[in-house]
Amino acid sequence: MKSTFALSAIVAAVAVFSQAAVAQTASSPTRAEVKSEAKKGSLAPAGEAAGNNAQKAEAGKASTTTRSDRKATTQADAKSGNLAPAGEAAGANAQKAEAGKASTTTRSDRKATTQADAKAGKIQPAGEAAQPAGETPKK
Repeated sequence: MKSTFALSAIVAAVAVFSQAAVAQTASSPTRAEVKSEAKKGSLAPAGEAAGNNAQKAEAGKASTTTRSDRKATTQADAKSGNLAPAGEAAGANAQKAEAGKASTTTRSDRKATTQADAKAGKIQPAGEAAQPAGETPKK
């Protein structure tokens, strides 16, 4: 019984290893084949962004204007003020410009409105949370 089990284990091991050895030699190309494929350029370029390079190359070829034409257009736009600011913070600069515009009310008008609201009890005390409607602030 033990010899039958041992014999079947040996046969199974030989079958597994011989199949792996045959498959390995049959599927691997020779060095000459690898070199010829590399010279053809049929292999994909190495790196993560290999597909993006082809798209960038195609996009770059689509331009019909020359560099001097683009420079002239940019300089004309800069002189006329139509040139958008460059960079990521371009929108933030526009928001700051709008926020810094002068108010239409004068200081004396604001002061009078604030004093009237203070007398009427409409002003929230400093450092306090907003009070629900109908409640007076606690002192």
